[in-house]
Amino acid sequence: MLPKDDAKQGLKLLAQAGMKKINFAGGEPFLYPSFLGDLVKYCKEDLRLESVSIVTNGSLVKENWLDTYAKYLDIMAVSCDSFDEVTNKLIGRGKGSHLETFVNLSELCRKHNVKFKVNTVVCRYNFDEDMNAMIEQVAPFRWKCFQVLVVPGENDSSATLRNAQRFIISDEEYQAFCNRHEHQESFVPESNAVMKSSYLILDEYMRFLNKGVKEATKSILEVGVPAAMDDVYWDDESFARRGGEYDWQKEEKKENPDIDF
Repeated sequence: MLPKDDAKQGLKLLAQAGMKKINFAGGEPFLYPSFLGDLVKYCKEDLRLESVSIVTNGSLVKENWLDTYAKYLDIMAVSCDSFDEVTNKLIGRGKGSHLETFVNLSELCRKHNVKFKVNTVVCRYNFDEDMNAMIEQVAPFRWKCFQVLVVPGENDSSATLRNAQRFIISDEEYQAFCNRHEHQESFVPESNAVMKSSYLILDEYMRFLNKGVKEATKSILEVGVPAAMDDVYWDDESFARRGGEYDWQKEEKKENPDIDF
């Protein structure tokens, strides 16, 4: 992981190149809560980005972190792949208390005026689950449902850090899940067809990743953003097709709202 000053310099270069929104993901960003908080604050307060968001499994999020940094955060996306704890454990999501953590975090986000988003990976263990009741209960502003994706060299065999082969579903099975939930106002499906290469992703060394296409670019700290972008494969049409631009800013609470008698 880069030193904080180098990370801030990279973020500054991205903002100067036109970045409007940033999403901190992992791994698990909250393994380094102070580091994360300082970068979230820097992006919103110094760089004046339109939107700052975090993707987390929720297990390490503390209310005192939100007390300090929620004012700089627009969106918190929490991963939840099932509303059945047995299924969560089969998938590898927690040890039996993930749902309690998930619901509590949805309430904390509302308390701290942070938009609550849910990310679900649809896979072999959950594609036939009906999640409507719980989604209506937690009422996220956006529910992203990804078809599980196997990336060559990253999660495609026992030789890689993760092996997603046992999670694979067919396009028809993914579509059945979508048909069951598409009436939810927050529902945003993301199949393999639109997911591949539709994200601009940097690793911890500020290198753009070319997932499943070729090696990562050189670091933007070394060659700058334009040169790195020349070497990254990004499908902007798929980005638009998956709804990459949306209502990503929270509404600021009034400090002293007018009282109408």
